[in-house]
Amino acid sequence: MPTRPSAPFKGWTIALGAAALLTAGALLSSPAAASGFSCGTRVVNEGMELFEVRAACGEPAQVTRTSILRRPVIWRHGRPWYVGEDVVPVPVETWIYNFGPTRLMRKLRFEDGVLKDVETLGYGHYDD
Repeated sequence: MPTRPSAPFKGWTIALGAAALLTAGALLSSPAAASGFSCGTRVVNEGMELFEVRAACGEPAQVTRTSILRRPVIWRHGRPWYVGEDVVPVPVETWIYNFGPTRLMRKLRFEDGVLKDVETLGYGHYDD
């Protein structure tokens, strides 16, 4: 005749199940999961290029262009190898998308034409 699990075993099972649910919830609510946003039916994620974002979302409401100085790097086998001691300018563009008063605005930062960061701002507004 099979025996029922003892009370301590049942407690461990519940504790492990709760820990798994908490871990899954933490992973789903992490910033990495929320780094993209939708433009109509298309999703924009970090790593996309300028032309891909423009094709998905249209022209931004505001564009700021600057540059940063960075040492040149070559990636081999997943590791960075710096080339020389000189620094080179890397173009940086910041785009602001204003989707109107019912949606949140987005601030996108591109480095060398690649989307590196998406920041959520407050609600948009109508242009006067």
